[in-house]
Amino acid sequence: MTSMIDTPEGQTVSSAATPGKPKKQGLGLGRYILIRFLLIFPTIFILVTMVFFLMRITGDPITAALAGRLPPDALAERIAAAGYDRPVIVQYFEYLGNLIQGDFGTTLSDNTPVTQVLVNYGAATLELGIYALTVAFIIGIPFGMIAAYKRDRLPDAFLRVFAILSYATPIFFAGLLLKLVFSVWLGWLPVAGRTSYTAELEGLRNPTGLYLLDALRSGNWTIIVDVLEHAALPAIALGLLTAGVFLRLVRTNVIGTLGAQYVEAGRSRGVSEYRLVTKHAYKPALIPIITVMGLQMALLMGGAVLTETTFEWKGLGFKLAEYLTARDFVAVQGIVMLLAVIVALTNFIVDIIAALIDPRVRY
Repeated sequence: MTSMIDTPEGQTVSSAATPGKPKKQGLGLGRYILIRFLLIFPTIFILVTMVFFLMRITGDPITAALAGRLPPDALAERIAAAGYDRPVIVQYFEYLGNLIQGDFGTTLSDNTPVTQVLVNYGAATLELGIYALTVAFIIGIPFGMIAAYKRDRLPDAFLRVFAILSYATPIFFAGLLLKLVFSVWLGWLPVAGRTSYTAELEGLRNPTGLYLLDALRSGNWTIIVDVLEHAALPAIALGLLTAGVFLRLVRTNVIGTLGAQYVEAGRSRGVSEYRLVTKHAYKPALIPIITVMGLQMALLMGGAVLTETTFEWKGLGFKLAEYLTARDFVAVQGIVMLLAVIVALTNFIVDIIAALIDPRVRY
């Protein structure tokens, strides 16, 4: 409620305009998080709608999957039994209703519930994404700091070219190149797959599907090393895509921070350039990476499809390629839906972290 206050100078002002009134940070942050959370639903709704109608452009899923393999009468009977002879708008609202109840449908090619496909193969994609982000951080952040420290010198030029090549090289080409060098030529790492001990890991009690975690639970160092060896090349191929972006981003932001007044003050007191970069300039430069991570997650999910196919890494991307080949649109819809949810949730989490650590974000 606004009230009027008499000032010592004899003027009357509104309390709402009184300087120095504390801002309700907690309420502002809560409203910011609530708005960001509510925005997830229209985002997912738009993606689901787009995927559904784009799939229907080519016809119903049964005709797409089985045309040419069944007589016309049998095909028409299957279409009618599945309800695909009804108007598309009716099918759309039925599909939305099933999604709300957690029913993603059943695949046409292997007659498996889509939710089971998501559970069985989602962990593999999650594990690959974690590996790739780890590679991106390990390469992108220190090399970005070195490039900024050696600005406009030979190491900087080399790292800038490396960054451009990292995110400009197609993932499938980088993957094939890594396989040829490290698997075929040198013989250091496996060509494909997730592990040579699948039966041992899946035989554990309550396996998580994250093979490194399951291998650690087994306590068998042979299996742990085998899992890491299988993960190395796919993680590098996918991680380089994001590492190049991080490297360029860190370099640009560290250079900008090195020109800030507090850094100049430290420089005038005789603080070494190395200490300025490693102790004072790099932390503010990391904040934009948090924001960019949300965007990079969509890139990683897209890249995972090619990476998993190249290395036969049996995750959602690998299965998505198989179902696309089989023209199993029910399965494709479910997998794309899950990937969209992952990207939307990741962006939501990134928005919250950015709001908490970046003073430039207003709410």
